Amino acid sequence: MYAIIETGGKQYKVQEGDTVYVELLKAEADDEITLDSVVALGTDDGIKVGAPYVDGASVKAKVVKNGKAKKITVMTYKPKKNEKRKLGHRQPYTKIEITAINA
Repeated sequence: MYAIIETGGKQYKVQEGDTVYVELLKAEADDEITLDSVVALGTDDGIKVGAPYVDGASVKAKVVKNGKAKKITVMTYKPKKNEKRKLGHRQPYTKIEITAINA
């Protein structure tokens, strides 16, 4: 059984026991969260697609940790104008572990 969930404006295909890095959620480490925005649900019988979400379906997950990704460097410049800028960015994330898929 698998589910396609939507969180942080992105969609993830998850199964029970998977570990997924998602956009930062308002939850502390070791918290249990429920993700209700299930876009599709795949079982042995077939696939059930929601419009936009599957009614009564949810995914339970455990928050492993919150953190920041590796730093990326962004350089912008305009040639012949002596104009340049260097920026760095670290995207925050939440690492979750899928514990159950409720259909």
